[in-house]
Amino acid sequence: MQQPLQILEQYWKHKAFRPLQENIIQSVLSGNDTLALLPTGGGKSICFQVPAMMMEGLCLVVSPLIALMRDQVEHLKLKGIHAVALHSGLSWFEVKKILLDAADGEYKFLYCSPERLESKLFMDYLPLLSIRLLVIDEAHCISQWGYDFRPPYLRIAATRKQLKNITIIALTASATPQVQEDIISKLTLKQTAVFRQSFERPNISYSSFLVDSKIHKILKILTNVGGSSIVYCNTRKQTKKIAEALQLQGISADYYHAGLAQELRASKQNAWIQNKTRVMVCTNAFGMGIDKPDVRTVIHHDIPDCIENYYQEAGRAGRDEKKSFAVLLYEQKDLVELTHQSDKKFPPIPVIKQVYQSIADYLQIPVGSGEGNYYDIDFTIFIQHFKLEPLLVMNVLRVLEQEGHVQFNEQIFLPTQVSFSINREGLQLFETAFPELELLIKALLRTYEGIFDNRVSVYEQNLAKICRLTLEMVVEQLKKLFLHGIIEYMPKKETPQLYFLLNRAPAAHLAIKQDAYLARKRKYEERIQQMIAYATESDECSSKFISNYFGDSHVKNCGVCNHCLQAKRKAITEQEFKAIVNSLKQQGEKDIDLQQFIHLNAVYSKEKIWTVLNCLQSELKISITESKKINWSL
Repeated sequence: MQQPLQILEQYWKHKAFRPLQENIIQSVLSGNDTLALLPTGGGKSICFQVPAMMMEGLCLVVSPLIALMRDQVEHLKLKGIHAVALHSGLSWFEVKKILLDAADGEYKFLYCSPERLESKLFMDYLPLLSIRLLVIDEAHCISQWGYDFRPPYLRIAATRKQLKNITIIALTASATPQVQEDIISKLTLKQTAVFRQSFERPNISYSSFLVDSKIHKILKILTNVGGSSIVYCNTRKQTKKIAEALQLQGISADYYHAGLAQELRASKQNAWIQNKTRVMVCTNAFGMGIDKPDVRTVIHHDIPDCIENYYQEAGRAGRDEKKSFAVLLYEQKDLVELTHQSDKKFPPIPVIKQVYQSIADYLQIPVGSGEGNYYDIDFTIFIQHFKLEPLLVMNVLRVLEQEGHVQFNEQIFLPTQVSFSINREGLQLFETAFPELELLIKALLRTYEGIFDNRVSVYEQNLAKICRLTLEMVVEQLKKLFLHGIIEYMPKKETPQLYFLLNRAPAAHLAIKQDAYLARKRKYEERIQQMIAYATESDECSSKFISNYFGDSHVKNCGVCNHCLQAKRKAITEQEFKAIVNSLKQQGEKDIDLQQFIHLNAVYSKEKIWTVLNCLQSELKISITESKKINWSL
């Protein structure tokens, strides 16, 4: 039997495991219920993918993120490993076929959402699936005290009871001690082996700045620190505005948010990964599943509402373990707005019922119907018609999700679906009459199994390659086949989708568990206060603050965040500090030799010189290159 390291080398081409990965793998192979807390970039997927390859049967992976499921499936396929994802864009026929193939042993990995676990079709096939490893990714979603609570996660334990002789592993990047206990309790993990990787990132210099002009500070940072960068913003409008401002200053920048078409998002993302674009200005829709190792700076233009989100996003810097910077910018008004955020995030219950009524009216869903249906919702028209605030609507939808009424996805991609609506004899006559469409018809029949009798998902770009046609020509020909009555044709959708989990209720009787709702609001307010404390407290190491928040109390002061460096600065006089800075100014702006500079200032100890240099570097006023050169713009 192959050992874990041999599997790692064979499929992932790595010579060694990262910290804790091998311990977690051995725990899974020993049949232990396992909880693994690995920070962003810690290699969570390896911890279940390697043991799954060594075990008999199927590995079922439960994840709430469609984009992440697709990404992992594609990576596994590239390694020659059979994997598939059950996502919301698939037809009933396609889901059934995947489950049949999984029952026949066609796949090693089956990814699905927690909602999919509850579907009747999945439950019908569950006894036929030889599941040996159950993986719960983003396990913090099971806790109502966490920052991303999703009720369907609470029901995963019921699915587990129906499976015999399985091992379970729960994984998350960030969970407080209370959330960790909740995961173990709600998943009914027994004699759990818990693995926590340190939340310390010694190569990242954390800093937070109260600024007058955020764009001015961003420009200064990007001038002083080269390399790839991410700038996070809270609004879509802001991403475009800042990207354009950077472009005007000659910086290669682009913007990204969930409102862009899927192909455009993919092309922007690829350009950034390939370093054709230096700076990606984005909302938090960007970055999930991306493991770009050479990101030198992650800048937050806006302050997030919790440490969990900030740590996860900032942690996309420096995965190559080289010196990197995580910078949080804020103005006083940002802190005031953040303290009022809880009333917006958790609207009064009468307001929730009012918005629910407006949604039902807009979608024309009668009371007692709607369960199991998807609805397109054009937010611009909806908000204008009912004179509602966009943020209020989004927050109400999140509440309705957590209360189990609806499922909302603003990034959903439902591919084009096609089925033939003519018999084979009629199709042959049509091909004779319209030979210019024969090539596409043959490609549909040969590429998509079951398309003659069932509606299946088709991909225009794939068809364009097969037929050697442009994408526009394929779309045009599909429309012609539809107009001639040859196919049923449902064009792809990228508009936000609202899925009703329950029949529409009268708004006055909409069920909301008030006590639990208000308790979640109080917990949210506590997280906001922790975020504000992180940004504004100047006497505690940033790295230590984050680690303590997640229950990792053994971390020492990092020595490289702006708070630690300010403490070091007190060890030298203000006069000495200014004298060393003035000496640096006199050397010129670029490529100052580090050793020569230390020699020229030998009147001061190396420790004092380095204290000044580290402070300037933390404030992103200078950068020190790998070739030991100093660049500055004081």
